[in-house]
Amino acid sequence: MHINQLRYFVSVAEYRSFTRAAASHYLTQTAITQQIRALEDSLGLQLVNRQKRPIELTPAGQVFYREAKSLLSRLDEAVAMAQEASAGMEGTIRIGYEKGYERSTLSDRLCAFHRSYPNILFTCIRADSDQLAKGLMSGELDVIFSWDSTNLRAMDDIESRLDLRSPLAVALYNNHPLAGRSAIRREELRGETILYMTPSATGDSYGDDKFMRLYERAGYEPRILLKSSDTESLLMMVAAEEGISILPSHIVAKITNASNLRFVLLEGEEEHEDVFMLWRKSRDNAALQCLLRFFEGMEE
Repeated sequence: MHINQLRYFVSVAEYRSFTRAAASHYLTQTAITQQIRALEDSLGLQLVNRQKRPIELTPAGQVFYREAKSLLSRLDEAVAMAQEASAGMEGTIRIGYEKGYERSTLSDRLCAFHRSYPNILFTCIRADSDQLAKGLMSGELDVIFSWDSTNLRAMDDIESRLDLRSPLAVALYNNHPLAGRSAIRREELRGETILYMTPSATGDSYGDDKFMRLYERAGYEPRILLKSSDTESLLMMVAAEEGISILPSHIVAKITNASNLRFVLLEGEEEHEDVFMLWRKSRDNAALQCLLRFFEGMEE
């Protein structure tokens, strides 16, 4: 079995004709038929039902077609990325991210990208969700990472994909009655003083609406002392025993030596924060497209 046989088979499956598939590869029908026979022999499977007109795939052929097409797509992407790297792909990417997202895997992925494409310069901007959205729409930013993105994702000119689903955790001071727990439900936080993390400067966003609904479902209105997008300040206030806070786990997972802080998982199917990677469809930036392909390849 070799790559060309996979390409021939995918063409036969899509055209449902040996003749048309052969013409698409500038081969004779006999040649492509022989290649499909050789592929079937190497697999020990019948992939094509030749008794039907137009021809049909066998059940095994249908499965093999899906996997072969996916494999060829990934191979083509790998070749394109290698060619770009070899040619010294150049360009600039302006990246915006939510406060606290620097503690996710983003820096590790950007490091891997830089090693593969050293001639592409990227700059990073840390901001709240309002500034990120404004920067993306104005063209000041090429791509952003935001969890307050419901309105952006509804726009025709915006493309997005989920970058991280981060479970929520409760930040507590050491002598808090719940600090020794392995997990907490939101219902158990009734009456607590909340230091509220918001993605926006105003504290009134789509992301805020989601978490306010979670409090409502838990049966109470939270007693919020402060709303802030500055996670470091929130954690300092928790450590000073001013209250407790709920934060995404990617922010707190790497904190190992914090003074007077404990982090406990918040239970519940909806107790998570979805961070999306967003960019404009109309943005003509070859370096950005290279980054998007690279990050997508790291997920597979």
